[in-house]
Amino acid sequence: MSGLTMEIGGRPYRVGADPIADVSLPLDFHGAQPSHFGAPMAHARPLEIGSFVGDTSQGGSCNCDVMSLTPHCNGTHTECVGHVTDDPVSVADLARLSLSPALVLSVPVYPASECGESADPTPLDDDQLVTARALGQALGRSASEPQQALLIRTLPNGSEKRTRDYAAGAIPPFLSLQAIDLLLDWDVRHLLVDLPSIDRAHDDGRLAGHRRFWGLPPDGVSSADATRADATITEMIYVPDDVADGIYALSLQLAPFVADAAPSRPLLFELTPA
Repeated sequence: MSGLTMEIGGRPYRVGADPIADVSLPLDFHGAQPSHFGAPMAHARPLEIGSFVGDTSQGGSCNCDVMSLTPHCNGTHTECVGHVTDDPVSVADLARLSLSPALVLSVPVYPASECGESADPTPLDDDQLVTARALGQALGRSASEPQQALLIRTLPNGSEKRTRDYAAGAIPPFLSLQAIDLLLDWDVRHLLVDLPSIDRAHDDGRLAGHRRFWGLPPDGVSSADATRADATITEMIYVPDDVADGIYALSLQLAPFVADAAPSRPLLFELTPA
């Protein structure tokens, strides 16, 4: 990628030749891995057809696995409006970014009882929220402007996010409706979070934050009604601590699945003034 430039806010920047961070979670089909919503763990087994076995340790001529996973629940994935609509929409048709300016923000979460912001359904007092206020404060600390893509790193940023079973223990943090509205004001088209969902894990099936982000009414099930049908949401990323808040170039790579969601690999590249 040597020699690439990008213009942000009227200023030219050089894009680093190599990514400084891969913020996806490696998915180990035979080891520790993150999971959400009680879905089965991603797993793999050797292909068996007649006398053929796809495992050299069992005498096979080569290794050939049959892999099973649920993209929404087993690791880093990117999803589109088809996640909540009756008509099929393929994320592979939407996430075609080559490079996009992206802003990384570190944001603490707050108990719903203390933050004065809302969600649908009404959050419990001890639910943890990513709030509009915290996002605005993080933007001010970064001395940056909102960009087409936003990566939210929630604090604390423990490494257990890499393999956490989000169905065990407390409900994981999620975004308030005011936070979603702020992202719309910032015209964020590609949202990336280190959470398993931008909505509460158990929300009576409303997915209010998702629908709001895609410009759908609360009960909308048609992509034709979405005013932001080109937007994407990437969940279960992990932004290492050594990646400072600020602006980068993002390459949002994903498997070309004809589906509403697909495993993805977001890469960040450093920007320097040209």
